Amino acid sequence: MAFPSSATDRAAFAERIRGALEGCCPDSRAELAGSLGAGTADAFSDLDILWVVPDGRFPDCLEQAVAALAAVQPVGSVRHDPDFHRSDRRRLLFVRFTGVPLFWRLDLDVRTASVAGDPYYDTGNPAARAREGEWSRPASALANALGAVKAVARGRDAAARGLLDRGFARIGEPDRATGAWVADVDRLARAAVRHEPDLADLAAQITALAARQLDGT
Repeated sequence: MAFPSSATDRAAFAERIRGALEGCCPDSRAELAGSLGAGTADAFSDLDILWVVPDGRFPDCLEQAVAALAAVQPVGSVRHDPDFHRSDRRRLLFVRFTGVPLFWRLDLDVRTASVAGDPYYDTGNPAARAREGEWSRPASALANALGAVKAVARGRDAAARGLLDRGFARIGEPDRATGAWVADVDRLARAAVRHEPDLADLAAQITALAARQLDGT
């Protein structure tokens, strides 16, 4: 049976995630952010959640988060934003669930209570950034491919071109977007898999989604 995919279903799913996070870490709070929080989400919006945890529980909450999320829906993959990978008070996790629409990625911004009100904490801090090898460039490039599908579907061709070009550059591929969007997404997805074969299944899903969503664009 296909997972429900209406806006109402997405909102209910986000609420289940919020509850699971707060349940696994006493005295924490999880809030909708981004377009869902602002009430401006469209059919392609992902799930943005700010999770504020007690300073002393930061490592424990990070360790327990994936299990808590998996209790809501099986987790396919978790990536850490390299900009905050070593931050002492902040993490940004990109969580992909299995069995739900690809557009429903969870962007989980985890912050300690002491920096919850500072949206720029550790932004641009070299000490907080991941070292080479601590994050997957091909997985990041593949996320750009999916982002490009969303951008084109929203009529934002310039944004899609930028996402694709940065995706190719991130994995050292001398390729560029051409505006033939389905083919562009397919080439970037294939390139990512050449660099990291374990991404083949997700790449195939993104390529198929592009073909369905962008046919005729």
